[in-house]
Amino acid sequence: MNRYFNYTRTIVTGGAGFLGSHLIDYLISRGHDIVCVDNLLTGSKNNIRHIYSHNRVSFEFIRHDVTQPLNVQGDEIYNLACPASPPQYQHNPVYTLKTSVLGALNVLELARETNARILQASTSEVYGDPVLHPQPESYWGNVNPVGIRSCYDEGKRAAETLFMDYRRHFGVNTKLVRIFNTYGPRMNINDGRVISNFIVQALRGQNITIYGDGSQSRSFCYVSDLIEVMHQVMNTEPEFGDPINIGNPGEFTMLELADKIITKIGGTSKLEFQPLPQDDPKQRQPDIGLAKSKLNWSPKVTLDDGLDETIAYFREALEA
Repeated sequence: MNRYFNYTRTIVTGGAGFLGSHLIDYLISRGHDIVCVDNLLTGSKNNIRHIYSHNRVSFEFIRHDVTQPLNVQGDEIYNLACPASPPQYQHNPVYTLKTSVLGALNVLELARETNARILQASTSEVYGDPVLHPQPESYWGNVNPVGIRSCYDEGKRAAETLFMDYRRHFGVNTKLVRIFNTYGPRMNINDGRVISNFIVQALRGQNITIYGDGSQSRSFCYVSDLIEVMHQVMNTEPEFGDPINIGNPGEFTMLELADKIITKIGGTSKLEFQPLPQDDPKQRQPDIGLAKSKLNWSPKVTLDDGLDETIAYFREALEA
């Protein structure tokens, strides 16, 4: 059956994670049947428990590690399987690298064997600590190959290489998205990312931990905006396989972010400064010119609105 009409069976690796579960919700709302693949190392069944109540589509959960070959049939594959926050991926750096590289190899082999189109969730970390600002897709990056973040940065860069080589050598219909900082409900309370850290600390009445002097900047994209554009990229013509930045170009310093969150939550939290971690990027902002011209896409949710939704989620999660 032609996947571009009527029926689509979609495999989502890392589907029980923060992004994966939102992606599955989005795809189900558009009539996709879903195979969710996750080893639950950083994902959670709580993120997908509500999906079992859907009666319009088929949903299957497979507990599986993508470092091992995967044998399942689908029309398209979203590869989101990998620990994504620094505390998570630095906990077992060798496994993180294996997940990025062997995981990419295994899902690409599956796509080649089944003639499925496949999207790789890459990352802005491929740019490292950039000397070019904002970062366009043509920038090759400034990555430390032997630092404590290298397991993730270089793993994702190697995965991109595999995706492009499978496209050129085997003719696989590959897609590459470079995801910039994304936030929203279902983030792990202890995942160590800056927005979840700040919100949880403020809700608990703790001091807000600022690394460095707080002048380093990030750009934050709300999860619904990101999922929408991922789906658009998957549905581009087969000839399009170039990397594409997806994220919100609005740029904020850590001090500005902390001030927003403290103002919204209230309480007595103060700023507590700690040394900047090794290889932590000073700036991070996507150039989304390609996404605008190719997809007519730009993010819609402001940081203020997105923070309100995310704070409400964490408030309820902590109370529970």
